[in-house]
Amino acid sequence: MFRPTRTRVRTRATLAASVASVALGLVTGCSSAPEGDPAAPAQETGAASPAAGSPFWIDPQSPAARQARAWERQGRENDARLLKRIADRPAALWPAGDHPEPRIREATRAAAGDGRTPVFVAYDIPHRDCGQHSAGGATDAAAYRDWIDRFAGALGDSPALVVLEPDAVAHIVDGCTPGEYHAQREQLLSEAIVRLKQQPNTKVYLDAGNPDWIDEPRKLVEPLRRAGVANADGFALNVSNFQTDGITKEYGRRLSESLGGKHFVVDTSRNGNGPLRGDRAQAWCNPPGRALGTPPTTDTGDPVVDAYLWIKRPGESDGQCRGGPAAGQWWADYALGLARNSKPQ
Repeated sequence: MFRPTRTRVRTRATLAASVASVALGLVTGCSSAPEGDPAAPAQETGAASPAAGSPFWIDPQSPAARQARAWERQGRENDARLLKRIADRPAALWPAGDHPEPRIREATRAAAGDGRTPVFVAYDIPHRDCGQHSAGGATDAAAYRDWIDRFAGALGDSPALVVLEPDAVAHIVDGCTPGEYHAQREQLLSEAIVRLKQQPNTKVYLDAGNPDWIDEPRKLVEPLRRAGVANADGFALNVSNFQTDGITKEYGRRLSESLGGKHFVVDTSRNGNGPLRGDRAQAWCNPPGRALGTPPTTDTGDPVVDAYLWIKRPGESDGQCRGGPAAGQWWADYALGLARNSKPQ
């Protein structure tokens, strides 16, 4: 996910109650390209113990979980223990490719079995990421409408939280996305929100960038409105970035006020040490010395912050910078650094 040089109103209690209630039949860049596969993944399928205080689903077959098991077999017990700071926390899934349905159905089934709610990222907008590290997306508007329809249909009636199209609105505001695509993009996002909200237990949060990217939140207000944020449950901030909770919440409150009190969620996956200081043009891409942030929870202590989420999957590369693999690919050494720099929580 490219990060340039800046890079229905619900109560928090309502969200917490909704995401925690999964009594349905079991019959479901930045990132995220298809997940990289750590060496010799284990075959166990038992779910990890859910993190205390979080209603969100933990994927027992995440790259971090498989890596931790592989290191345990190799005798790297201390590294495996550190990596469980990632593996034992819920993180969003970024279903990749033209057919996201199988991964979504697998996750929603598993989450229902655990009594938890999966978090997904819908990331396939045409002209995605301005041709940068996470370039790609649907070939045209028709292909995107079809993709979103299949994405939404795979959610079924299961509880789910969807973060919609990281960067898409902010790239309109910063001019990275050419002007001739702006109206179409806003229309596609508006339609996507309506389609996703047809699923009775799906929460939708439209991405709105981060405080270090679009300096003035007022610049986002009209594009977000044109993109249909009024029909969403709120907006998302700090996806795949490193801005602190305090700075992000203050920014979010200002944006919320301009949007009639709209609620928001914050990506806290890698903001434990805040952003890398120095060259802002490079601070977003695999910066060294970063740390895991607040664990995912709906207990935010703030009436307009519905949840802290790990939207970016810690340990997956931002792109081929600082020795990293392609965007969305698993990078064990970077993941271990994030875990090592973090305080146990």
